[in-house]
Amino acid sequence: MDMFENDLNKFSPLADRMRPKFIEDFIGQSHIISSSSFLVNAIKGGNLGSCIFYGPPGCGKTTIATIISNTANGNFKKLNAVSSGVGDAKEIIAEAKTSLELYGTRTYLLLDECHRWSKAQSDCVLEAIEKGYIIFIGSTTENPYISMTRAIVSRCKVFEFKPLTVDDIIVAINRALTSRTVGLGNHNIIMSEDTKKFLAYNSCGDLRSCYNALEFAVSCTEPNSDGEIVITNDMISNCLQKGNIALDENTSFDMLSAFCKSLRGSDTDAALFYAQKLLLSGYDPRILARRMIAHASEDIGMADSNALLLANCALNSCEKLGMPECNLTLCHAIIYICEAEKSNAVYEAMSMAMQDAEMYKNARVPNHLKNHPTGYDDGHGTYKYPHTYGGYVKQQYLPDELKYKRYYTPKNNGKEKGMIRKKDKI
Repeated sequence: MDMFENDLNKFSPLADRMRPKFIEDFIGQSHIISSSSFLVNAIKGGNLGSCIFYGPPGCGKTTIATIISNTANGNFKKLNAVSSGVGDAKEIIAEAKTSLELYGTRTYLLLDECHRWSKAQSDCVLEAIEKGYIIFIGSTTENPYISMTRAIVSRCKVFEFKPLTVDDIIVAINRALTSRTVGLGNHNIIMSEDTKKFLAYNSCGDLRSCYNALEFAVSCTEPNSDGEIVITNDMISNCLQKGNIALDENTSFDMLSAFCKSLRGSDTDAALFYAQKLLLSGYDPRILARRMIAHASEDIGMADSNALLLANCALNSCEKLGMPECNLTLCHAIIYICEAEKSNAVYEAMSMAMQDAEMYKNARVPNHLKNHPTGYDDGHGTYKYPHTYGGYVKQQYLPDELKYKRYYTPKNNGKEKGMIRKKDKI
């Protein structure tokens, strides 16, 4: 590193300075990053093909791409899908083709926010990927199977990155506090294990957010008379960008539990209160929406199926609008779910059916229901098409071992009240 690079490095954010340059220093993603994993072996062997990394912010997607650029014996080009277009990509492809033909050197193209590219933009790199002129590395926070063109995705190996765990982030914090070359090791920082865990948890799996909060806390804290920079939970809470209330792990789990039990117990006021406490702490609103979807079927079910529709609308609002706009839709769904009639008949039916499915592993489908019925006569005759009989006809659908089983029994609540199942009407 020369003098100018060293000066620039001093002004770089902590998150950038702490970015690992080698795979051995990478933190987290143990499900795809290990000594024997396909991805690690491909990177070390220089055999990595086109791939897409997707997951939430601050979980290591760009870091892996940087490690690939440091490890790979080739050219490395980087584009951002927000600010680049077809012309930029074509220019890189032309250079890559020349480099491969004249020198046998491959070119890696990293495209950040790759889900932002339109179909026309994506199509411009298809041939280059297929013919091996470039090795495409996409990085995105969106699910590529939904947000990207199928043609690109089908030519790439997709790796899902997950939010970092609390333990992962604590490892990173310790590295930052002890490193004298790129971290904060030149400062006399005092930070308890409890505060490290507090910062790690409230970073919500985002290491970049963690580093930013830590660096901000250190830079804004005056040393005491002993020259020590003492970092406390309150300081971290003030420096975190997400929300204005920081919770520890146990408290947030307790609040989520209270939120769920309030939904089930029809206490609208309590459910709204716990939801707002969690949201103010920076909690992902999608987690609350997903819990409401589960409760809409588990605790309400057929008593009021509109609850499930409204819970799904709340999740869609969280994904399409985000905070703070989606908060209103969340509250709308919370109130509806709390005030709706309750029935756990769907949950009971699922549990019993699941238990029998595991117990009767060898149960045979009745011959008349098979896709290709055999000549074997099992005593059930031939299949009766319900619409020929006015929409319903009584015939056996369950295997013989379970033909008298009854999983779903309507409760006497809401729209289930007085409900008679079709098979019981004849």
